[in-house]
Amino acid sequence: MEITPLSIPGAYSIANTPHRDDRGEFVEWFRADRLQEATGLSFHTVQANLSVSEKGTLRGIHYADVPPGQAKYVMCVAGAIRDFVVDIRVGSPTFGTWASVDLDAKSRNAVVLDVGLGHAFVAVEPDTVVTYLVTDVYKPHAEHAINPLDGDVGLDFPVPDFALLLSPKDEAAPSLAQAMQEGRLPVWQGS
Repeated sequence: MEITPLSIPGAYSIANTPHRDDRGEFVEWFRADRLQEATGLSFHTVQANLSVSEKGTLRGIHYADVPPGQAKYVMCVAGAIRDFVVDIRVGSPTFGTWASVDLDAKSRNAVVLDVGLGHAFVAVEPDTVVTYLVTDVYKPHAEHAINPLDGDVGLDFPVPDFALLLSPKDEAAPSLAQAMQEGRLPVWQGS
């Protein structure tokens, strides 16, 4: 397991090592101890989620109220996605920027993001399956979204815009500027 910081503080790319032989494959895809040693993040999993998406499905930009927030460990187990971490923490030195990592079932790589960061992904293959380990249970009243098509955020999608499939919630979500004006965004707690 190789853990590499992304350009946004609190976000990391995880390169896992699949072990293959004539029987198939084995991957140790999550280790809380190694994650904490490499990043300082204490990742206490309390819920595991799985989504299945058609090619072009765009999910996010999602985030939860802080505190407590919801850190995520995201892995693609079938198909492929482009995963986005968006810094929506007011006062952060990287506020409004994003980093992306291509995740796919063949490489078994992953992304981890700390509380307060926005998360989105777009499926680039049909029947793409994504798993998420999260540090807090789903609380509908504490879950929010930023419109993933916000031109000021400027996410770079690997499929043409006309092919993107969004939920009504994500389509109706405010822009980053609107969410900031309304006081909905997390505040940077770093140094």
